[in-house]
Formats: sequence, structure tokens, C-alpha cells
Amino acid sequence: MSKEGKTIQSVDRAIAILRSFEQNEELGVTEISKITELHKSTAFNLISTLEKAGLLAKEPNSGRYRLGMELFRLGTMVNANIRAICEPYLEMLVNEFSETVNLVARNDLLVIYLDKKDSPHSMRISTEEGTRLPMYITAVGKAMMSTLSDDEIKDILKNVRLMKFTEYTLTDKEEVKLQIQAAREKGYAEDLQEYENGLTCVGAPIRDHTGRANYAISVSGPNSRMTKDVRKKIGERLVELTTQISKKLGYY
Repeated sequence: MSKEGKTIQSVDRAIAILRSFEQNEELGVTEISKITELHKSTAFNLISTLEKAGLLAKEPNSGRYRLGMELFRLGTMVNANIRAICEPYLEMLVNEFSETVNLVARNDLLVIYLDKKDSPHSMRISTEEGTRLPMYITAVGKAMMSTLSDDEIKDILKNVRLMKFTEYTLTDKEEVKLQIQAAREKGYAEDLQEYENGLTCVGAPIRDHTGRANYAISVSGPNSRMTKDVRKKIGERLVELTTQISKKLGYY
């Protein structure tokens, strides 16, 4: 049986509808139909089914749709286990390095911050739980991409617009690939002021049984404290702890 024969067309179409909201907070039926290239009546029937399941919600005033709370509930359940397992490790890293520690998950072309432990120092870091950022500008994003195949990395970079966040943001795809390759070799990735001026991050992937990663942990702090030697020490410690987490999750 071919790979195509193993999929169900209506399910594929429903998934396409849900994914159409990745770049749009609200959409009407006609807009969804155009984005997914589905006939309007087909789109409407699938949207109605998703709405009844709570996966989409209809705004009473505008008649437009947004993602439903059932998706949030299911997503919370998926991430609850890994958050509980990672909690003591996040605390351990804060105590060891006195810098901010983050747990993130991959969300297609983005990373989403699931948990954050603040540094005891006064410097405020702008990311919070629920923050979504492009993979290419974050240490955690590059760390997770380092576990993917070259073709998968190429597809990610092909489908994302490399925008400048600071003067240090990499907007050349080949330069991003070089950083991902370096992360493969070291086991951890770095973000040197690519997202926020004055902020440096080191991130390592939490690998599953295939060696790929949908989660990662980072340690973030100001350039003045995150020297090359400190980053190396943090990176090696992150690799050690993320390996332990992978084992606790039953991946190794």
C-alpha cells in the first residue's frame, strides 16, 4: 500500500484548516477556503465539524473563526508531563548558573515557551510562557533543528522569512545552516544577541527515541556574564541534563 493510501482525505483537510490559523488569529469561511484550496461548501462542513468538537470557535459578532479552547486543553495535557519532569532540572540550572532558564517546544516553524525560571539578577528578559518566536533566531530553535535532516532544515528555512530583530540577527540561510551544523557537532546551540540586544542564550535539545527533538532547554543572560567560557560550561551541562531528561521520558 502506498503512503497516500494510508491517509484519510477528510482528516488531512481538517488538519489543513487548523494550520491555516498559524499566521492568522481569525479567519472567515471564504478565507479558509482560499488558503486551503478547498471548495467553500467542503470547507464549511469541515469547519462546522471542528467547531462542534471545540477545535474551532465562532465569533458571534463577526461570524469569523478562531482556534478553540479544546486545542489549548489538549496541548496543555501533552506538555504537562514534560513540564513536570523538567521542573527540577530547570531549578537546578538556575541555582547553578544564576541565569534565566527556559523550556520550549517546537510549534511547526516556531518555538513556544512552556516554562521560565527567572534569574535572581535584576535583568529582565522579554520572553514569557506562551511566547512564540521563529526557530532561526533562538538557541533552542537551532538546537532542535540540529536534530533534523538536511532536507527538513532546508524546508523550514524555505518557508520562513528571515527577518532582522537586531543588528546581529542572521538573515543569510547559509549562515544559519552553519550555526545548525556547529550545534550538531557541539550538542548545543547559541544565540548571540540575535533576538534581543545584550542577550545571549545557550540551548540544547531534548531528543526522542529517534534522535530528533521537539523540546529544548536554554539558559539566557547578558553578554557581560555569558562569556565564551561560561557558554561552553553551560552548553556541556545542558547536554548532560537533557540526556538525563530524555532517559526519564523513556526515549533512551
